Amino acid sequence: MNNVVTEAINLKSYNLKESDKIVVMYSKEHGIIKGVAKGVKKPKSKLGARMDSLVANKVMLYKGKNLDTICQAESLNTFKDTRQDFDKLVYSSYVSEIVSIFGVEDDPSSKEIYELLYKALDRISNAETKKDVLIAVIKFQLKMMLIAGFGLEFDSCLCCREQILDEDMYFSIQMGGVICEECNETLGVKLKLHHKMRDFLQAMMQFDFNYESEYDKKATNKVCEVCFNLLQEYIQSHSNKKIKTISIVK
Repeated sequence: MNNVVTEAINLKSYNLKESDKIVVMYSKEHGIIKGVAKGVKKPKSKLGARMDSLVANKVMLYKGKNLDTICQAESLNTFKDTRQDFDKLVYSSYVSEIVSIFGVEDDPSSKEIYELLYKALDRISNAETKKDVLIAVIKFQLKMMLIAGFGLEFDSCLCCREQILDEDMYFSIQMGGVICEECNETLGVKLKLHHKMRDFLQAMMQFDFNYESEYDKKATNKVCEVCFNLLQEYIQSHSNKKIKTISIVK
């Protein structure tokens, strides 16, 4: 038996006995990990608020036969502004739920997913407007799907493979990308996508959270909400679980 030290973000927790709880975390080196936080519900607990959801810690876990025990936790980021704003809290819960669904134990992409989640939570926490929150979530949605192997195609038609330029197109939730008007005469996809909306989504997929492009500046709340909903539907279609926070978002 040995100890594990890693950076981890708390995703959710379950009550265990009167004063303990099991904390599910996404860690930088090991993907999804679970640990028992003993006595955490007692007023004088040494772990205390560091075991709340949506907190990033450097944790030490003692490896046990069935469950690991959280021995120490040093807070790295509490994303404090998130807890003062309902929208920020809901969207932060949404991104952490996506990670808990698509993340796995001993995840080969653990470092990439951890850093993506950390950046998304930090950006949401520091956002000044609802639009800034939505842009952070859209970037997360696109990048998370790319890492998970469900990256979206916005450049070329998924049927004829021809590049789609400044013309309208259709978006297929099932196929995960754009269809040109000609091919769609056969397919009959209902969801029409303006080329400027496509350009916005493509930019969000490519740019980092902290880079404010012209697309970020020009986007409206309405555009962001439409894009969020489109991506949320796509993610749900590839999830083996119902995404619970969506009902709160809506």
